[in-house]
Amino acid sequence: MSEKIYIGVDVGGTTIKVGICDAEGHLLHTFEGPTGTGKGTDVILHNIADYAREIVKESPFEWEQVEGVGVGIAGFLDIPRGFVKFSANLYIENTDLKGFLEQELQKPIKVNNDANVAALGEAWAGAGKGIDNCVCYTLGTGVGGGIIIGGRIVEGFASMAGELGHASIVPDLEAIQCGCGKMGCLETVSSATGIIRMAKDAVERGDRTTLTGLEEITAKDVVDAAKTGDEVAARIVSRAAFYLGKSMSTLAILLNPQYFIIGGGVSKAGDFLFDQIREVFEKYTLDQAKEGVKIVPATLGNNAGIVGAAGLILRG
Repeated sequence: MSEKIYIGVDVGGTTIKVGICDAEGHLLHTFEGPTGTGKGTDVILHNIADYAREIVKESPFEWEQVEGVGVGIAGFLDIPRGFVKFSANLYIENTDLKGFLEQELQKPIKVNNDANVAALGEAWAGAGKGIDNCVCYTLGTGVGGGIIIGGRIVEGFASMAGELGHASIVPDLEAIQCGCGKMGCLETVSSATGIIRMAKDAVERGDRTTLTGLEEITAKDVVDAAKTGDEVAARIVSRAAFYLGKSMSTLAILLNPQYFIIGGGVSKAGDFLFDQIREVFEKYTLDQAKEGVKIVPATLGNNAGIVGAAGLILRG
């Protein structure tokens, strides 16, 4: 067999997911195993290397066909060096991930932020396939982001480009402190955590809402209530959509992407959320900057990270 293959590794707090892709970004084989968080950095590093070998053993391919291994990991990174400065979820710091894997696997290695990698996956083989300029949002516990310009990830000089969730966009009088320590971040209103917080605040204030009495409010509960006409829940979802649309309006002027791609659990609200985002974007964006721009849902789901990580070898 002569086909070249590319291994992508998505390192999560609980599970390491690994995939084999071809040169077009088709996912050919997957594997996953426990991360080993809490057992020490060496265990996690060896698990990454072991799983990369294991997926090839399980597949119809040979190790000689592997062109390289890409890794997506959450945390603060020195991306060019493949160095993990600090990863809170994994308890890793000051670790030469790239150097370790190069020595272990004897293949080219590239390392990048997990949100950047998911964005690359969507741009390469997902909702943005064939689109060289796009911005991706991941609406989950936080708001992740990735910027793809000219088909490549924008990293910035300190590897901090694309931290869309930590753009301070909420006015001071409405702002609360984000987990990052700053005030008014997009993440405080447009993430699942932000939506839940606003819902709990409304219940505690005594606002009339069907959310009152729920043992544990989820973002899905809020969206579902909004869809059935709950005015309090509808205001919360509209607020989340408003600041997402405003964020995109700013980026349309700065970067002029063709697509804004939205993934993550909150994006499952579908057109109920997307239509509101589009309405805000349409209202606040300069005509020339919004012409031809689309706001679309991500399509790769949980596989975006491994596909994007494999894509680092070709396009990172």
